[in-house]
Amino acid sequence: MRHIVLTTAALSLVASVAFAQPAQQGPQNPVVKSMHENNSSSPVAGANSFTMGEAKKQIEARGYTHVAKLKKDQAGVWRGIAMKDGHSGPISVDYQGNVN
Repeated sequence: MRHIVLTTAALSLVASVAFAQPAQQGPQNPVVKSMHENNSSSPVAGANSFTMGEAKKQIEARGYTHVAKLKKDQAGVWRGIAMKDGHSGPISVDYQGNVN
């Protein structure tokens, strides 16, 4: 009888500790970031699977127009020229979708 009481007490203690633990949080970085946010202030080198059309859409989603001369460089970054707020300048899109 004493053995049953001790076993029941031990199981109750273990169960209460298991329920007291906080819920696990998910990862702090989203799987897919927003098209309107960068996670880097400069292009990140890496194998880029964007087509030229997809890279152009990423740039245009950021408010740029007249996107031209897009070409993928050795680092896998799409580079070209685009216009925003009446000014033309260099633009880039890396494999993570960062527009700089």
